[in-house]
Amino acid sequence: MTAPAQDAGGVLTWWRSSLRLRVIATTMALGTVVTAVIATILFAQVAEGLVRQAVAAATTDAAQEVRNAQASFDAVDRSDDTSLNATANDIVNAIAPADQALRRTVLMRSLDNDRDARITTLASPGIDLDNLPERLAEALRDDPSNQQVVVKDMQLAGQQRPVASVIVGSQVDISRAGPHDLYLIYPMAREQDTLDLIRRWFALGGVALLGLMGAVAWVATSMVARPVGHAARVSQQMAQGHLDERLPVRGSDELDQLAVSFNTMADSIQTQIRQLETLSMLQQRFVSDVSHELRTPLTTIRMAGEVLHASRDDFAGPVARSAELLYEELGRFEDLLTELLEISRYDSGAADLEIERIDLVGVVRQVVEALGALVNHTGSDVRLSLPEGKVMIEMDQRRVSRILRNVIANALDHGEGTPVEICVAEGDGVVAVTVRDHGIGLTREQAARVFDRFWRGDPARNRTTGGTGLGLAISLEDARLHGGYLQVVGRPGQGAAFRLTLPRTQATPIVVEPGPVPLDSRQDTEVPQVTVEKVTAATEERT
Repeated sequence: MTAPAQDAGGVLTWWRSSLRLRVIATTMALGTVVTAVIATILFAQVAEGLVRQAVAAATTDAAQEVRNAQASFDAVDRSDDTSLNATANDIVNAIAPADQALRRTVLMRSLDNDRDARITTLASPGIDLDNLPERLAEALRDDPSNQQVVVKDMQLAGQQRPVASVIVGSQVDISRAGPHDLYLIYPMAREQDTLDLIRRWFALGGVALLGLMGAVAWVATSMVARPVGHAARVSQQMAQGHLDERLPVRGSDELDQLAVSFNTMADSIQTQIRQLETLSMLQQRFVSDVSHELRTPLTTIRMAGEVLHASRDDFAGPVARSAELLYEELGRFEDLLTELLEISRYDSGAADLEIERIDLVGVVRQVVEALGALVNHTGSDVRLSLPEGKVMIEMDQRRVSRILRNVIANALDHGEGTPVEICVAEGDGVVAVTVRDHGIGLTREQAARVFDRFWRGDPARNRTTGGTGLGLAISLEDARLHGGYLQVVGRPGQGAAFRLTLPRTQATPIVVEPGPVPLDSRQDTEVPQVTVEKVTAATEERT
């Protein structure tokens, strides 16, 4: 994953995990949109008002100046042709004020003027005649008796940027020279400065408003998020077993009502959990007491059964067979009591490990040798796939041997005489043992229940080993006690595979459950992809 993708994932995770962030960001985004719309409308209204005022003032002033100019042109001696250009220049300069920021002038020949006498185009300094709109001259040609007004950006001398200007065009009649267009240009520099100032204040006001909205959203979300966060922390503490934690109630608003309801629910849950704990303790004590109490009579019955079994040759046929059945069932009964006691230790949290650093390969070989009689009885071919050297791990040998004995015996019992494959694979921090048979197999529903206590996949099926129904349940608890996993997968008619995954050391537990167990024998030797984590000193002290 690339760095931008990781950053995007971190931001998305932060966004999803913070209610306060989402509320503040949403509030500020909506506030930005609303503020921008309102500011745009207001700015447009102000700009339109300023332009309207500027146009009104320009047309009024231009009408007066045009009348003055026309009166000056009418007073010119009509017989004097030599001084016509000079006189026109003097009249135009008289119209133009000393401050060119107020008004600038242009006098040029009209489009429909066909007189022979010509006056040179006169314009205030710094005006580009090409910027004058042609439609204004055309409008004066079509309607010479009225003013024509255009608002256009003009590049004027002394200005660093184009300035919006009001251009008022009127037509004057000059003796012997005919009609000429007189343009009065009124730069709106002041109006533009006013708009720039308003724009800056709108920007500053918008930023201040957004900041205020963010602060208000922060305060509002804090009033809600703080109690909700407190409730989440109390819920987590209760989930960790601190059932006495409660939410404070300071008033009677909606959040306090929620706190009251939460506390009532917590009281009810605590009462029920305590009742269940009491019932569970009574059940565990009952199982333990019954198991211990049955030990003494069972021992007596066992001794008597052994005597009867040893003397079965002296009995009649039915009695001898009864003595054999009694001897076999007493052994199964004793195994059942032993496993019930083990289960009661797990239920009461009294089970512990006797850790030693032992070769797992040697343990696998010992378990297979101990099950030699069962292997010969079932006729299955046990195939071992083991590393050449030793695989040293920290474990309780008795419990790991029991796990392997249970899963291998289960594979032999359900393998229907087919080969049983045992593979040991080692990886970085983990070791996996896979036991694969090719017998009757398991459905997905059966695989989900195979570790349940006293559960049997097919109660009507004849079993070879006659187990108690607790072996796999105890094996699962033994694996968990080591910080490992015991998993199973199967398909009907294709067999089943059990995989035991253990950490190499108890200081590096497996923190992520391994992936699914493969049924492909070519993958059995692969180490499952898991994550191990170094236990900190604080964690070791707690454990």
